[in-house]
Amino acid sequence: MIVVGYAGGSHGRSCLEQGIAEAAVRDTDLLVINAVSDNARSGSSRGHRVVDAEEIAQVQDRLQRSGVRFEIKQQIGADPSEELLRAMDHPDAELLIIGMRRRTQVGKLLLGSTSQFLLIECSKPVLVVKPERAPKVEE
Repeated sequence: MIVVGYAGGSHGRSCLEQGIAEAAVRDTDLLVINAVSDNARSGSSRGHRVVDAEEIAQVQDRLQRSGVRFEIKQQIGADPSEELLRAMDHPDAELLIIGMRRRTQVGKLLLGSTSQFLLIECSKPVLVVKPERAPKVEE
């Protein structure tokens, strides 16, 4: 099983596409988790947001078109790191795919880094992906 931490937006889409590719190559299931703590609803989350019903429907549609076996879990009031690590404790879990956002040094110090925590704490392989940057236009 491939586990994807889905935070929405371009980072989430990049993680989802990588998860689909990995699940297809490994012929395994894909578990997509969008977990946000209660703080995320009040606006003080570390880059995590509640993914709305429209975006979840788009994710589900993309997964159905991909042909991989999948499950989507959206958990409100849950710590994203704990939910992802719990999923990775499953014996079938092979790989965790997460996104990493660019932060300033001060932001890293004050807010911590969920990605860094997962890289350190996860006992199985972790793949960090980021969305492609738009090419710079030369003038």
